[in-house]
Amino acid sequence: QIHFKILRGHSDTVSSCHFCFEDRKILSCSYDRTVKLWDIEKGFPIQVFEEEHTAPISECNLTPDDRRVVTSSYDNTVKAWDMETGKMLWTVEHEGLVTSCNISCDSRYVVSGSDKENTMYVFDAVSAAVVSNIQGHHKSTITRCCFHPDNQTVTSVSYDKTIKLWDMTTQSTSITINEGHSNAVSDCCFTSDGRYLCTASWDKSLKIWDIKMGEFQCHEPVSLSQGHEGSVSSCLFSQDASLVVSGGYDKTIAIWDTEAGYKKLSLQGHLDWVTDVAISKNKKWILSASKDSTLRLWNIEKMDHIPSLTESRKATDSKIAQCEECGKPFLCLQRSDSEMTSRCVFCRLSS
Repeated sequence: QIHFKILRGHSDTVSSCHFCFEDRKILSCSYDRTVKLWDIEKGFPIQVFEEEHTAPISECNLTPDDRRVVTSSYDNTVKAWDMETGKMLWTVEHEGLVTSCNISCDSRYVVSGSDKENTMYVFDAVSAAVVSNIQGHHKSTITRCCFHPDNQTVTSVSYDKTIKLWDMTTQSTSITINEGHSNAVSDCCFTSDGRYLCTASWDKSLKIWDIKMGEFQCHEPVSLSQGHEGSVSSCLFSQDASLVVSGGYDKTIAIWDTEAGYKKLSLQGHLDWVTDVAISKNKKWILSASKDSTLRLWNIEKMDHIPSLTESRKATDSKIAQCEECGKPFLCLQRSDSEMTSRCVFCRLSS
């Protein structure tokens, strides 16, 4: 009942995917060493960036204005490309495989993570000059790094099960979370206002942390579990933070109601691991990338009208409560602390 479109064009694992150009186009990269720009309506690539990387591309990211693309690769490099011409602008050499890359919201900086000495680099997005060289940041390989919306903080997660925030102003680690997950942390993402951080892990769970207020230090994070049968590989908040989308090694995509803290829907169809997910700004489309060499575009516009979801909602109506703090309805989950059930996820996090 969820309509979807399969995008075929890569010849190996699709490692990263994004909506761009006001949700009219898609950017993807692959272990086949190419980056492709897709026209959603036509369903095929309209531009291909290739013949520069000599090993699998681990991640791709765009500047907010969609004018430049940054890619990281197992060929030990990070490269920047001009979206319009397709030409490569610069290359930064690393000493090890580059597992992740991200661009700051103001387009000024690029961050990358390397498996050599678990190093993280921050460099100027225009000149490629290194701003920070953070060695031994983690005890094991960095799986993902991303900028906070403040453009001055970098978050990284790792096989070592930890979550770290690096402050570019003080050139030091401002926050370390050691006890969040019981297995490798695979992905991280912020809400658009920067207050909440979501992390995905091989322990089959996602967790939401109140980073801005530092409340995670004295309150437990909200845990989103029982959504995947195996390791969770990726996560992303919707623009308004009302949804979290996650992908897993169980070949499925889970859509979570953030405020209620439960899984709304599971999307099935990929033939192998789901490696990355994205959600359109208007929340009508979910995009997924997979080890099966394809991307899938899912139309979730009428998700709330699916009979099974409607019945499920009816069955939980008795558990729907109104948050005493913000006034919004939420799914009142069973907890040992009765006081906790009177407020939604975000209010629990910020109290």
